[in-house]
Amino acid sequence: MGVKGFVEGGVASIIAGCSTHPLDLIKVRMQLQGEKPSLPNPALRPALVFSSSSSSAGIHVAPSLPPPPRVGPISVGIRIMQTEGVAALFSGVSATVLRQTLYSTTRMGLYDVLKTKWSDPETGSMPLARKITAGLFAGGIGAAVGNPADVAMVRMQADGRLPAAQRRNYRGVGDAITSMARQEGVGSLWRGSALTVNRAMIVTASQLASYDQFKEMILEKGVMSDGIGTHVAASFTAGFVAAVASNPVDVIKTRVMNMRVEPGVVAPYSGALDCALKTVRAEGPMALYKGFVPTISRQGPFTVVLFVTLEQVRKLLKEF
Repeated sequence: MGVKGFVEGGVASIIAGCSTHPLDLIKVRMQLQGEKPSLPNPALRPALVFSSSSSSAGIHVAPSLPPPPRVGPISVGIRIMQTEGVAALFSGVSATVLRQTLYSTTRMGLYDVLKTKWSDPETGSMPLARKITAGLFAGGIGAAVGNPADVAMVRMQADGRLPAAQRRNYRGVGDAITSMARQEGVGSLWRGSALTVNRAMIVTASQLASYDQFKEMILEKGVMSDGIGTHVAASFTAGFVAAVASNPVDVIKTRVMNMRVEPGVVAPYSGALDCALKTVRAEGPMALYKGFVPTISRQGPFTVVLFVTLEQVRKLLKEF
């Protein structure tokens, strides 16, 4: 039973992750809007302008360009296709497959194990508090296992927004992970892991617990029978709850994972709290909800595909 839960959750997660990958990529690009780019190479820093007539010193710092206007998810998607090609919408999809294989397989399987152990033997139901606890635990363990793939995915998705000279140009998730380990140390594979774990705990607890809770409520009240309609309604609601709860942590996680760190250069952020404070100070509190539209646009379909596929896979593997 336990092993089957891991297989079912893994298959459903990979299908859901790949089918909604373009929306996730757009979300990442939007979350990085407004962030001041790091310029580790001194040659790329703002140049000094020398003038013999404007001041006694004759030196002025060139005025910084105003930040580009923030655009919505449709515009971001169109811009990606125009500048990078349609295939760019699937940048980092190999990392998504690995991430879902490691992270989601672990969290879905552990949640299923805990749900079996903690459910009432007579009714088969589990109190909401236990569902949330199971989700927190399963999400945290899954995130710790899948963090290297998560870092690789964020970097591969964000690469296209950088100038050509600054792009990492990873050939795939394997190249991304080995390059990070070689150039930045093995520890870089767990950069932002605290954020990843916190986000995963929030997402898993809100997503899986909400789905089970809403599904039980629909069936108990007789609104619908146990079928695809119930699965879609419960999963979309669960996706909305998860998106609202996790978006602020997701923005900070994206920025910390994407930052460029080189020897002898001060990192843009010293950690999650520093990133959060700098983001809010520079861009306002609502910056923590950047990318929310694509987040819910992705989280909704992802959760629907995830649970509808999961229910169908369970039916197929029922006899095993």
